[in-house]
Amino acid sequence: MEDQGWEPEPQDLKLTEAASAIPFIERYGISPPLFGFLSLLAVFVTYQIIGGVLTYLFFGMKPVEGQATAYRIATALGELLLILVPTLMLVRFATFSPRPFLRLRIPDIRTLLVPLVGVFALQEMLQVYLVFQERIPLPEPLQKISEEFKQLFEEAYKLLASSNSVPELLWVIVVIALIPAVAEEFLFRGLVQRCFEKGLGPAWAIALTGIIFGVYHVNPFSFVPLAVIGMYLGFLAYRSNSLWTSVAAHFYNNAFACVATFFHMDEDSLIVGNPEKLSPGFLLAVFWFFGVVFLLATYYFLRFTARSEKSHAGGDNGDESSSEGH
Repeated sequence: MEDQGWEPEPQDLKLTEAASAIPFIERYGISPPLFGFLSLLAVFVTYQIIGGVLTYLFFGMKPVEGQATAYRIATALGELLLILVPTLMLVRFATFSPRPFLRLRIPDIRTLLVPLVGVFALQEMLQVYLVFQERIPLPEPLQKISEEFKQLFEEAYKLLASSNSVPELLWVIVVIALIPAVAEEFLFRGLVQRCFEKGLGPAWAIALTGIIFGVYHVNPFSFVPLAVIGMYLGFLAYRSNSLWTSVAAHFYNNAFACVATFFHMDEDSLIVGNPEKLSPGFLLAVFWFFGVVFLLATYYFLRFTARSEKSHAGGDNGDESSSEGH
């Protein structure tokens, strides 16, 4: 009699074991889209707020040229420790199979190379858009504030991206292109978009994640280009069923900017010259030309990923099985 109540019943043990075999969000009835939003909030607090405060305490509002190396190291550590590490931890709450969940299958090499053309063409189109955006007249007080904030963003970026030698350029590419490509893609296209897909469907998930990607960078002047690029990256990851495709495209996007800065050129002058000195008609012609290039790149990407698209028909099981191939 005295032992009764102390040993769990076999039925209770089975229930406990069954519960432990269910991911955290399923066990507690948390919807995947809600978990995606909560994950974004958690990483936003750690990276943008805590990381931002620490950056301000160490470097102030305007880091100076002598602080470039320390600023780059702080940026790289922030991406790794405040975005990538929390993301990998949060994924464990959503699934016990992180590899297929994150789509970490090795893609066809062609699906890594075609986005190189797609991203470059999209960049040129968005630079034309930015020229027209800057020509929109604003009230004088608002224009002054806008210019001050824009100058602040540009100075911080130039400090990070400027380089005077090939070794320094390679280091800048690691900090500005490689590390953010991995960390941010694991968060946005890996964790967040996957959570949204399970509740909203792929189209809404790609669009919403892209918009949040634009907002997340806290740069109102580049919100539209960032959101569009974010949607394109989401499409690449979903269609190819591989996160590495969007990681590669994200890397290309940032690396182009690093190379342009190294050669003392603006991103928007890589091909057609300074767009601010070009007529609207010529700019529209450039927009349509690169639009055609972008569509061609997308067409071939769709052809190369036709097989990957079929795996989506099987849902998550298809993702898991496809992660073992290639």
